[in-house]
Amino acid sequence: MAYDGVDVVHDASMTLRPGEVTVLVGPNGSGKSTLLRTLARLQRPRTATITLDADTDGLALSPREFARSVALLTQGRPTPSGLTVRDVVEFGRYPYRSRWGKTDPGGTAAVDRALAMTDMASLAERGVEHLSGGQLQRVWLAGCLAQETGVLLLDEPTNHLDLRYQVELLDLMRDLADGHGIAVGAVLHDLDQAAAVADRIVLLRDGRVIGDGDPEDVLTAERLTETYGIRIEVDTDPLTGHLRTRAIGRHHSRSERLSTQS
Repeated sequence: MAYDGVDVVHDASMTLRPGEVTVLVGPNGSGKSTLLRTLARLQRPRTATITLDADTDGLALSPREFARSVALLTQGRPTPSGLTVRDVVEFGRYPYRSRWGKTDPGGTAAVDRALAMTDMASLAERGVEHLSGGQLQRVWLAGCLAQETGVLLLDEPTNHLDLRYQVELLDLMRDLADGHGIAVGAVLHDLDQAAAVADRIVLLRDGRVIGDGDPEDVLTAERLTETYGIRIEVDTDPLTGHLRTRAIGRHHSRSERLSTQS
């Protein structure tokens, strides 16, 4: 994959499986979002294949056909004005509407399910300009769910959310995989969040996949230290049982600070 003739991602491949959460991690500029956007066909690759359902060529499908299989929650969506929550979620039904947008037999039920899954049903008639950032993110996610796809891609979905909404969104990702069999692929910056929510981790550096597997196998101290260029320690959180990472800066050691001060 390339921007302006410059290759950004090289020889990268990944598989999203139904009922699993796969998380892409890596430093800024490593190609995470580019790879995700390529899977969603927003970034046209020079040479690549996208295979759906074992034998369907995703690049050969029409945009409408592809949107019935893959949904993408992008970064930085604007806040529309003059629209209700339900209006926005209904945008997700565009792959199923007739040419003039008047016929969509399953639309109402799909939108209702999406609103319920994201806990936004009680706010369905509220104007979206009156929502918090976390609520608005749920609305956009509900729109993706209303597409009723088997694959859901999320590009840095926890960005700019407070701690509560981050945790709730990560829980929802697991619910979608575990309870609905959706193949979830997400880009996350927070390594602890990635370790907590993912079945599989894909670690990228300089546009190449350098680790792909269970969080315990990919997120090792040695590999992360080399990848991020800073000392990173890894252990297990005794409360949750998940991996826990700590980046160690020059001033992060209390004993070293006390020694310097003395």
